Amino acid sequence: MSSMIEGVDQRTQLVGHNRLELLLFKLGTKQKFGINVFKVREAIPCPELTKLPFAHPVVRGVADIRGHAISIFDLSLGIGGQPVEDLSKSFVIITEYNRSVQGFLVSNIERIVNMSWSEILPPPNVLGNSYMTAITNIDKELVEIIDVEKVMSEVVGTDKGVSDSLANNFSNQNANHRPHILVADDSNVARNQIKRTMEQIGIDTTIARDGKQALKQLQTWADEGIDVKHHIAMLISDIEMPEMDGYTLTTEIRKDSRLKDIKILLHSSMSGTFNNNMVNVVGADKFIPKFSPDEIATTVQELIDEWRLIH
Repeated sequence: MSSMIEGVDQRTQLVGHNRLELLLFKLGTKQKFGINVFKVREAIPCPELTKLPFAHPVVRGVADIRGHAISIFDLSLGIGGQPVEDLSKSFVIITEYNRSVQGFLVSNIERIVNMSWSEILPPPNVLGNSYMTAITNIDKELVEIIDVEKVMSEVVGTDKGVSDSLANNFSNQNANHRPHILVADDSNVARNQIKRTMEQIGIDTTIARDGKQALKQLQTWADEGIDVKHHIAMLISDIEMPEMDGYTLTTEIRKDSRLKDIKILLHSSMSGTFNNNMVNVVGADKFIPKFSPDEIATTVQELIDEWRLIH
């Protein structure tokens, strides 16, 4: 099964063209799910698991994979389903999210499909507090994309906030003129994390749930005669988003004479040097991986300080 994931480096050429590849899998039912191949290191038959005392129920154990101890999350349990029962017939998808490596236990792996982000859609609002971050249709079947950041935050928790010294320092800097920024992210957990962090350092936010919505908001402001580069200090954008990814969003902003001077910080659970290189290709100002409150607060403040010098 690991052969399915070989050549992931070659697939990075999809990024920046509003395309992605999804690894399709199942969790014990007929429903199909997908995960971006760019976040996948490998997919393997479930190895022997060592159970940990007092661990969260979703953590089925730890596996020794290529000399590294990796926590294995039961993804079905994580989204409120039944646990994967027959480990001998199950698989583990090894992923890198938010600066950490972990495995997701799944019952079956299907195949990899090449798609456009425009075919990945936000979930219906009627679903409320669901674990879906997006949906798509493949071969006339609904495929759900799970908000893995939400699952992980419920299991391992999140870094709660900016350190007191930074929060006090940056809040004082922003007290006289409270900056306003636009945030684009398809994960509700990530949006709340960023909003809370910005509030701690004295910054107001407008929220968009994907790149298409963010671009529409910027264009609406511009159409209303608002000088957008003065109205907002910057844009913080996720990279993986339904309909329009962060790279494409950045490219579209730089093509619009009314928007091209907006400062853009790309912020993604996909880490690695590739994203730093793509910053230069698409014209963003900076990239940082999710999620360190102190790091994003410091980076945002640095970009806002630069914005103030110009405006």
